Amino acid sequence: MADQEYLLTPAEAAATGPASPHARDDHAPTGVSAGGKAAGAGSLADKLDRRFEISARSSSVRQEAIGGITTFLAMVYAVFVVPGMLGKAGFDPGAVFIAVCLTSAFGSLLMGLWANLPIAVGCAISLTAFTAFDLVLGKGLPPTVALGAIFLMGVVFTAISVTGVRSWILRTLPAGVAHGTGVGIGLFLLLIASNSVGLVVRNPGPGLPVALGQLGSLPALLSVAGLAAIFGLERRRVPGGILLVILALSVIGLAVDPAVHFNGFFALPSFGLAGGGSAFGAMDLKGALNAAVIPSVLALVMTAVFDATGTIRAVAGQAGQLNEKGHIINGGKALASDSLSSIFSALAGGAPAAAYIESAAGVAAGARTGLAPTLTGLLFLALIFLSPLAGLVPAYATAPALMYVGLLMLGSISKLHMDDTVDALAGLACAVFIVLTCNIVTGIMIGFCTLVIGRVFAGEWRRLNVGTVAIALALAAFYLGGWAI
Repeated sequence: MADQEYLLTPAEAAATGPASPHARDDHAPTGVSAGGKAAGAGSLADKLDRRFEISARSSSVRQEAIGGITTFLAMVYAVFVVPGMLGKAGFDPGAVFIAVCLTSAFGSLLMGLWANLPIAVGCAISLTAFTAFDLVLGKGLPPTVALGAIFLMGVVFTAISVTGVRSWILRTLPAGVAHGTGVGIGLFLLLIASNSVGLVVRNPGPGLPVALGQLGSLPALLSVAGLAAIFGLERRRVPGGILLVILALSVIGLAVDPAVHFNGFFALPSFGLAGGGSAFGAMDLKGALNAAVIPSVLALVMTAVFDATGTIRAVAGQAGQLNEKGHIINGGKALASDSLSSIFSALAGGAPAAAYIESAAGVAAGARTGLAPTLTGLLFLALIFLSPLAGLVPAYATAPALMYVGLLMLGSISKLHMDDTVDALAGLACAVFIVLTCNIVTGIMIGFCTLVIGRVFAGEWRRLNVGTVAIALALAAFYLGGWAI
């Protein structure tokens, strides 16, 4: 597929071409490829070269392996962060740990073997927050219904990807609200992480609803120190910097915090729950089809469409995987891999999946083909035997990672076009009310409604399209009719 959203300008295409210092070895002896591959037709390296077009993309097996390991180290922190968030919402952390590993393995292998792009897939931190703190804790939905909503989101996302509806959505939906949603979720993550370590707490007295917590407490101090450490390590481009901070804070917690217990390293993977039953296939589709839940499903879809498309475009462009027309190679397969991973994650009992921007670290290390995420996926598959580690990581060890991801998401503010103040301010209204109401759908509703009304009062009603007006009216009716939860 070569849809409109995959098109880059000639200048962007030139700027994002391959620039790895390992791109080609012009001094390789006769009979050896640019990556140092022996000419023997039956060798493993030769088979991998043909399967992933490694030499054709000016790469090597060694380069791809380094890229795959680098991507794994950059995103493996999610196996601790996601179980921590979903655990607060009543999910079993051990089962979620395995679900995150399996989802990351499935999505990365699918992306590597089918789309042949250097992009890894895993459970999205932002959409995990949506699931845990909006759907379950905010709206009171049982975890099984939330899993059903994730499954429906994956089905809808896959359907609109293969039918071309996704292209229409990207052309129709206002850019301001789309980027504002990302900013709002970033603020939401910051609030969640700060509250989890007691840095920001509910104000029990009169005045504003939140207040400063115990800044001198161990969790708060370690979280702030960890966040600062991540700043420094990421600035120095230390591989696995976020993971190193999580591990270091966990070791400190094990030494000084009596609430942190070591239960071993290894265990056979199991989806069994403490109360009986299995987390695999536990989703409640009937409950998710409730009219009150559907808007949340659509909000997940909208967020995923913009997030996945933007991430795939950015990483593939950085890797120079553009054809002569400036389209991303295998872009349709890449987005389908992303959406199918969410379906699998719902079945496994995890959070919505998405292409990881951390894949850019692997591309910077030299990855150009699907061999890199294939290796990343295999490493996640091996990780399922380390599920006891999920219970070893306290909240203050993962809070810095959540804060860091939230801060990065605030960068979407730069994508708002302030020359179109109605669109930009509607996006900012969306972002602010997501965090003020702790409800992502509410923020999106306010964003759409302020955009439509603002266009009318500005005399710019001709700039509105049927899709935007229809969504605004539907969301307004949903809230004013009292159906929102």
